[in-house]
Amino acid sequence: MAKNLENNVYTVLFASGMVIIVGALLAFVSSALSDKVSENRRIEKQLNILYAMGVNDNDETSVTFVSKNVVGSEFSKYITKQLVITGTEAVEDNNAYLIDIKKEAEEAKDPNYKRRLPMFIGEKDGVKLFIVPVRGNGLWDAIWGYVALDEQMVVQGVYFDHKGETPGLGSNIKERFFMDDFKGEHILDGDTFKGINAVKGNSDPKNLNKTDFEVDAIAGATITGTGLSAMLKKDLAMYIPYLKTLKK
Repeated sequence: MAKNLENNVYTVLFASGMVIIVGALLAFVSSALSDKVSENRRIEKQLNILYAMGVNDNDETSVTFVSKNVVGSEFSKYITKQLVITGTEAVEDNNAYLIDIKKEAEEAKDPNYKRRLPMFIGEKDGVKLFIVPVRGNGLWDAIWGYVALDEQMVVQGVYFDHKGETPGLGSNIKERFFMDDFKGEHILDGDTFKGINAVKGNSDPKNLNKTDFEVDAIAGATITGTGLSAMLKKDLAMYIPYLKTLKK
């Protein structure tokens, strides 16, 4: 007798079987690609960190990372130490760059959790640099980046990126004309932390004043700029207690 394909039991068994098969295939693919995904994340983070400290292949206007073929050796060359910071205490950890700061922020909602803050210490052209990650919210989704500071807490370079900001507007946070404005900016007024604000209608559009704690905002990207300013103030502030112990 032919099977009744409209039978509810048959339908449930068929659907269950397909779910199991598809789930098994997805699990296999995920497992097979996990090493590749981890490697790509490592490369991306190392490229971003190096870019923030000025190790890149830029010409006068472009944003160009060093080649992926040499990123590992360049990271080892320029990054002399990796730290994990809690408060004013720091321990060396060669895998600090693997810390997920988004996950750390979630864990830190528990008042008993001690948040881990990764920091990267490097040297370029004789200048000692402290590179810290930042993460926040733009208009549509997450924004993030790295900020390189010298021993006087002056910005020596940044790298910013985003997940879904508006093309030609908020997405311009990762363009040279915006990121380069942060070079030389101060984040402390004496011993008081100020951060850096992206300000619409900034009275210093050429960004000649490096002690006003402002850069010119991107036209048409007010919310992205506000989110970026909040990100810098929120995340850099967490590092200040430790950084002040290093300030000459």
